[in-house]
Amino acid sequence: MLSTAARSGALTPYLQATKHTVKSRVFPGAKELVPAAGKTEAPGGIGLVHTDIKIPDFTEYRRPEVIDAKKSSQDSSEARRAFSYLVTGATTVVGVYAAKTAVTQFVSSMSASADVLALSKIEIKLSDIPEGKNMTFKWRGKPLFVRHRTEKEIATEEAVNMAELRDPQHDKDRVVNPKWVIVLGVCTHLGCVPIANAGDFGGYYCPCHGSHYDASGRIRKGPAPSNLEVPYYEFADDDTVIVG
Repeated sequence: MLSTAARSGALTPYLQATKHTVKSRVFPGAKELVPAAGKTEAPGGIGLVHTDIKIPDFTEYRRPEVIDAKKSSQDSSEARRAFSYLVTGATTVVGVYAAKTAVTQFVSSMSASADVLALSKIEIKLSDIPEGKNMTFKWRGKPLFVRHRTEKEIATEEAVNMAELRDPQHDKDRVVNPKWVIVLGVCTHLGCVPIANAGDFGGYYCPCHGSHYDASGRIRKGPAPSNLEVPYYEFADDDTVIVG
């Protein structure tokens, strides 16, 4: 027994060498060091280099009201919510105003210019139109009929039974001055130009498809579905009318 212990003592240098060899394989370049205070010590008493890195402190970047972990965050939450509402509301107002401005400018750019608006009105001298006659003018690219009616024509059109009309409209509702009938010379069927002082009712007649209008411009016979259109007009004086 004693001889066995003596022989094992002779192997001590070899065991120490084996220990150092294994340690150098597991932790390359590591040395037997005493770990500093606050450092983590690896197995075998080896201090690891990465444990020397300090944890960064971001306190100066944090809001003062959230630094204290023990303090309730309710006040901070309400403040943030109010700020979010304020920013959202302000952004919405600015966005709506910008959209309104953009739409207004776009619509303005699409509107007619001053020279076009000037052509949208026409001034007619009524003294140039004899009684019982019709004259045709060009207005906004369309024919415009201006008829100087006789007293007989006025009485005839005012006496028409409304039940007989396809598009019921009293003569008084189509004229400002009973002596003058002003209508667009465009047939309401397919857009043809009727002939004045013609047809079965002595008003206007469209030869294209046989639509007959009376002296008030109301459809009385034929395929046209409605009366001739009455544009907006006003009398500047007894001898002048402005259409448009």
